[in-house]
Amino acid sequence: MEGKTVKKLVVLGIVAALVAVFLVFDLGQYLTLSYIKESQAKFEALYAGNRVGVIAAYMAIYILVTSLSLPGAAMMTLAGGALFGLLVGTVVVSFASTIGATLACIVSRFVLRDWVQGHFGERLKVVNEGIEKEGAFYLFTMRLIPAIPFWLINLAMGLTKMRIVTFYWVSQVGMLAGTIVYVNAGKELGRIETLSGILSPRLIGSFVLLGLFPITAKKLVGLYRARRGK
Repeated sequence: MEGKTVKKLVVLGIVAALVAVFLVFDLGQYLTLSYIKESQAKFEALYAGNRVGVIAAYMAIYILVTSLSLPGAAMMTLAGGALFGLLVGTVVVSFASTIGATLACIVSRFVLRDWVQGHFGERLKVVNEGIEKEGAFYLFTMRLIPAIPFWLINLAMGLTKMRIVTFYWVSQVGMLAGTIVYVNAGKELGRIETLSGILSPRLIGSFVLLGLFPITAKKLVGLYRARRGK
């Protein structure tokens, strides 16, 4: 029992130290749209010279940000689209975001259980009821419709009885459509070189998709549930 407690304290200490470094050194400034645009040429040059290394570094940062529930995942996704394009960006972001989310779920389950329960206990009742009634489909719905913050889903699911493997594959599939929409928007943002580019049909179309996606997803899920309830 003491061994488990020591392990939890070590992991908690590492998590706290990493979060402290992020806040103290204001690393969030590097996960903003303005910084991404300013550094785009430099990143593209690095990517052209070492594609595997840049992808690995990007995934490591993305996984770290999401596993620690830090702000910046959305900007990282847009940056992935701008740097890697739609196809490669979607694959890279999909795996990085899902791995990071799964690690956050694991940390919540085995290390931060008391803290998460204390801060989000009331909200967790709704989640647990949904899991009992609909199982994995409930998580799929939450991933498809961004009604609950990405990081909160990860922490909340850590307190349910859902298997980690199930959490991983449902998250991978459930977040894929949203990932494609965000990566595509980032790809179009990466093409802006002048003010006139902001009004390009492709960019406007990407942000229309970005806005319509949650509404469309909610409607589709509602129709599916209505059909299943008949």
